[in-house]
Amino acid sequence: MQPFLFQRAASEDEAIAALAARPDAVFVAGGTTLLDLMKLNVATPGALVDINALPLTGIDVLRDGSIRIGALVRNSDLAHHRDVQSTCAVLSQALLAGASGQLRNMATVGGNLLQRTRCYYFRDPIYACNKRTPGAGCAAMEGFNRIHAVLGVSDHCIATHPSDMAVALVALDAEVRIRGKGGERTVPITDFHLLPGETPDKESVVAPGELVTHVTIPVRRFAQRSAYVKLRDRASYEFALASAAAALDLHDGVVRDVRIALGAVATKPWRASAAEDVLRDNTLDDTTVAAAADAALRDATPRRDNAYKIELAKRAMIRALHLASTTGGEHS
Repeated sequence: MQPFLFQRAASEDEAIAALAARPDAVFVAGGTTLLDLMKLNVATPGALVDINALPLTGIDVLRDGSIRIGALVRNSDLAHHRDVQSTCAVLSQALLAGASGQLRNMATVGGNLLQRTRCYYFRDPIYACNKRTPGAGCAAMEGFNRIHAVLGVSDHCIATHPSDMAVALVALDAEVRIRGKGGERTVPITDFHLLPGETPDKESVVAPGELVTHVTIPVRRFAQRSAYVKLRDRASYEFALASAAAALDLHDGVVRDVRIALGAVATKPWRASAAEDVLRDNTLDDTTVAAAADAALRDATPRRDNAYKIELAKRAMIRALHLASTTGGEHS
């Protein structure tokens, strides 16, 4: 066990100041990922700043109909919230597909966004990992890479982002509110997570000492008709091998607008813009959907053990589009 300090913050200002005073400190809320990594000696913070007392637990429907979600909202509460279920079902479905009931009761929205990869080599300090130790190399490149990414990869990292929730948020055009010593800023969810490039240790735009405070889901016509599909080795308590979130605005069978996001096949929650371009303003038929699926995976770069993910992701996307198209009602 590595020794560390523990303190509780009573306000956002106090929490941010605590991290400013100790560069080796990190925030802790549910701790469902952080505590695991500490036990594995993958994460070794010098101090934990408990932020559970901060007033960031609300789920509020704003005047314009958008939904503002506090960073400390538990995954279970968000998944079962009536307004979330009725206006953006894909988010509820994605949350309920993740982890287990016990973990969902502890895990928070902010923590879910910032969770670390499930790569075997990242989680075992005896192996080389550029995320854990920049410049060390990537053991997954030539190792057992069945669960690894085929999209958004680099020569330095092929680890997947594990979140289900974040995939749904990409399909909903969500925005993330971040606060630090320099003030507040809002970041589109598509820009929140970073591609590995040459710096895979930098996984998001959250700078040291900054705090995620809220996630906002704007009003979008396509959110009313949405679905999430998760394909995995077993039916529960398992991370995805491929997943897809789809949201559709249909009128007389024609796609007026669409959002598609893929999970477990990329180094970040993946917006499938090329697939959206194929579908938009076209009839949602089998031929068009198949062409969209091909477009979504056209730039995939498989390794020795994960080429199967290309076909798997296509099937997840096709299934999600089918489910989304059969929910809700036609919009005029």
